[in-house]
Amino acid sequence: MRVAMFGYQTWGHRTLRALIDAGHEVALVVTHPKSGHAYEKIWSDSIADLAQAHGIRTLLRTRPGDAELLAELKAAGPDLIVANNWRTWLPPEIFSLPRHGTLNVHDSLLPAYAGFSPLIWALLNGEPEVGVTAHLMNAELDAGDIVVQRAVPVGPRDTTTDLFHRTVDLIAPVTTEAIELIGTGRVVPVVQDRSKASFFHKRAARDSLIDWTWPAEDIDRLVRAQSDPYPSAFAYHRGEPLRIVRASVSAGNYGGTPGRIFIGEGAGVVVVAGPEARRGHSPGLLVERVRTADGTELAAADHFTTMGGYLTDRPS
Repeated sequence: MRVAMFGYQTWGHRTLRALIDAGHEVALVVTHPKSGHAYEKIWSDSIADLAQAHGIRTLLRTRPGDAELLAELKAAGPDLIVANNWRTWLPPEIFSLPRHGTLNVHDSLLPAYAGFSPLIWALLNGEPEVGVTAHLMNAELDAGDIVVQRAVPVGPRDTTTDLFHRTVDLIAPVTTEAIELIGTGRVVPVVQDRSKASFFHKRAARDSLIDWTWPAEDIDRLVRAQSDPYPSAFAYHRGEPLRIVRASVSAGNYGGTPGRIFIGEGAGVVVVAGPEARRGHSPGLLVERVRTADGTELAAADHFTTMGGYLTDRPS
């Protein structure tokens, strides 16, 4: 099939690789310029480099709404547009241009977790599974009819990094199967149940700041959701940011004020947590490894050499 591609970062790179390996004729690739945004510097395999290595015409765009791009697409004459991790809305004059429309590949189990950073949000919310969905694009972001969807389970100690590697490996088979169904006319699209839809914003630094009034289980998931190479969950200690690299839920229950650096347990240090921490019926967060403002990583017990004091949500 003759295809045009819109995409970015490793998700888009895997999609273009799948199109090339499956023998589709990729007539045009549109991708974003390199970005300094923290979440766009990781998993940043270059679609432009892959396309150019295969002699595919490549355009860099921040947004797709200019007349030149539309003319390029019309000249390319694709049967289908395929998109993955394109960061802005595609207008109808683009997504409806090919005879088969536009296939968007998204790393969530739509209709849930449309939008940005779906793996992080899903892990934060304790979802039992995550996955990849290929759907036909319409005017509402990530809302079109589903062609293929595949899921993988979330393990009890999984990090977002684990889930990234598991789901990114689904891109090629999901994309290939979806295009085959479209091309052979065997596709039976499934309309999304919009009553089950959810839509999430981009992650920012503020979203990694720990709220010690959360239950310890939720903070543990935040730490795992912000696993390296993502910007780690953090709090402030003695006026400086302190990244929590590894943590778990304490074995014992601990009472007091949320954020209090309380006591050693096993190889870690317990920080009091939870909305009703004062009652003493809830576990705390067992902090195991931390990273200081200068980038030094060390065991929590080596950083908190004396107990007492607080981890806070502001420098002072």
